[in-house]
Amino acid sequence: MKSPAHRGRAGRAPYLFLVPATALFVLFFALPIGYALWLSLRKVRVSGLGLGSGAREEVWAGLENYTGALSDSELLHGALRVLGYGCIVVPVMLGLALLFALMLDSERVRLAPFTRLAIFLPYAIPGVVAALLWGFLYLPDVSPLYYVLDALGLPQPDLLDGGPLYLALANIAVWGGTGFNMIVIYTALRAVPAEVYEAAKLDGATPLQIALRIKIPMVAPSLVLTFFFSVIATLQVFSEPTTLKPLTNSVSTTWSPLMKVYQDAFGNGDIHAAAAQATLIALATLVLSFGFLRAVNRRDRQETAR
Repeated sequence: MKSPAHRGRAGRAPYLFLVPATALFVLFFALPIGYALWLSLRKVRVSGLGLGSGAREEVWAGLENYTGALSDSELLHGALRVLGYGCIVVPVMLGLALLFALMLDSERVRLAPFTRLAIFLPYAIPGVVAALLWGFLYLPDVSPLYYVLDALGLPQPDLLDGGPLYLALANIAVWGGTGFNMIVIYTALRAVPAEVYEAAKLDGATPLQIALRIKIPMVAPSLVLTFFFSVIATLQVFSEPTTLKPLTNSVSTTWSPLMKVYQDAFGNGDIHAAAAQATLIALATLVLSFGFLRAVNRRDRQETAR
């Protein structure tokens, strides 16, 4: 029979295994968030010309930084631009991911391993590198695509100006993110028992009917997951417009909310206002994510009750 001391050590063992993960969570997640919240409630008060010792003093600001952020037109316009960008990226990327996953799951597919790798490979390329590659393809002076269009006598649109800029940025995100979402959906498809498909075939279902009436409903949870991740990634868009900014005047330093945060923190030196803006962006992401998941769970409960 085990002694009480031995049982006590055995009971503490799981908590000891949690210590490294807990320490990393506190150091690199909880503490930065707490510090950002603290900074968002402070401001720098300047006395006189701001020169000399004690001329600049950090004082309590309360919610002043938050009211300033909510009334900031540049932040609002950046959010609207990201909304338009997301309306292009999310449906196109998830639609292509679902289409590729269904095609790879087909019995008639050839070279499936190579095709999976080819579709997934762009996801392994860092976003900055991908933006640079596509950015040079968008430049008329160096792009081989414009050379081909010119040789064929076709119009050469400026993809880095006006409305086409949204399509150019969305193309980079779709090219890089489709492979990851495809793998998630394809993995869910491979988990569906083969007996389900065999029963559908015996009932006379065509491959298209199997895809629409069996496969897609069966991978609905994976579609919800990929949609959830895609929305979060869209709200946090930063590297693509920042990388393309030196190539065009159409991308401002405040094109997206995160670019506005970066500009205020490191360009304007107002780290307290930037902390408040970052906190609001995090809260908006949390509210949207929680609301979406709650709506999906409510729908699942209603369908289960039926």
